[in-house]
Amino acid sequence: MEETVYTLQQLLSEVKGAVDSAFPVAVWVKGEIQGLSVNRSGHCYMSLIEKNVLTGALLAEVRAIIWSSRYRTLATRFTEETGRGIEDGMSILALATVQYSELYGLSLIIEDIDSAFTAGEAFLQRQRTINRLTQEGMMDLNARVPMRPLPRRLAVISASTAAGYGDFMEHLHNNPYGFKFVSELFPAPMQGVEAPAGIIAALEAVAARQDEFDAVLMLRGGGSATDLACFDDYDLALNIAQFPLPVLTAIGHERDVHVADMVAFEHLKTPTALADYFVDIFAQEDYALQTLAGRLSLAVRTKAAGQRQRLDALTARIRGAVSLLVQQQRSKVQMLEYKVGALNPASILAKGFSLTLKDGRRVTSAKSLKAGDDISIVLSDGNVKGKVQ
Repeated sequence: MEETVYTLQQLLSEVKGAVDSAFPVAVWVKGEIQGLSVNRSGHCYMSLIEKNVLTGALLAEVRAIIWSSRYRTLATRFTEETGRGIEDGMSILALATVQYSELYGLSLIIEDIDSAFTAGEAFLQRQRTINRLTQEGMMDLNARVPMRPLPRRLAVISASTAAGYGDFMEHLHNNPYGFKFVSELFPAPMQGVEAPAGIIAALEAVAARQDEFDAVLMLRGGGSATDLACFDDYDLALNIAQFPLPVLTAIGHERDVHVADMVAFEHLKTPTALADYFVDIFAQEDYALQTLAGRLSLAVRTKAAGQRQRLDALTARIRGAVSLLVQQQRSKVQMLEYKVGALNPASILAKGFSLTLKDGRRVTSAKSLKAGDDISIVLSDGNVKGKVQ
């Protein structure tokens, strides 16, 4: 058989014809965006890829283009409907014209993107991440890491220029109680596809010095769903769950709860709320100490008052006993005084009796006297000299 020999152009022209015949109109293609870039002219270039669900191995790849005439309108609508921008790692369902060029090969010219599909894919991917972490026992792992009673040494992961970081520092270090904290910033990108790897690197830097800190704080202010989608990343959530220190997050607005929040030790809605969380720990301890001091002071005062009452009662009893004893002794003295007084010769003389003396000695019997003896008679008001007849 005679072999047909093609020039390269002829071969590729045949391929182009086959492609044009197989795909005469635009078709819907599902794939994951990789290497997205927008040039100065406004044209958006990317690759659409497909991976093996189980192994992650690359199965297919094709170049795709959104011309500037379509990209601006398409990107604006997509963001309005999904809350996210078109970005790397995103699964999309695109309406595309299959185009083959002898010089540039196969490419897809994207005419439209189904935003509902992407929103659904993002939700499903987030749910798959949650389910996987749950099955691996990671959802409450970090919540079981013990927190020090008074955590004051804080490692902060944030962008250094973020307004949320500034608000946090103001609330923490200028708190109305004057509590003193030590904080150190570990800078990391807090949005976009590079954020998970950057935050994981910051976590590893903290882990290398974990004895110097009591907790890790991961914070940023609010942002769009696109900005915050990185906090649903599986690898980031896994690192937070397994971290040896408590990890507390403050990401986004009130309505946002991310997978990173779910696996963290605690999550607060805003950076200022996170600062207040630590200030409140010290405020509660301060209040407890003040209450305890008040109770102790009251107990001491009550005890002292009781002891004072007992002392007063004992003093009164002693005084009463002493007074009674003094009265008893006074009565005895008075009785003795009465007895002594009654036996006093002067008292006897005052009653009309007299005392007869001879030669200065008391005469107790008439038989001791004889006629002619000189005697002295002592009366109450004087002496009388006499002679016995």
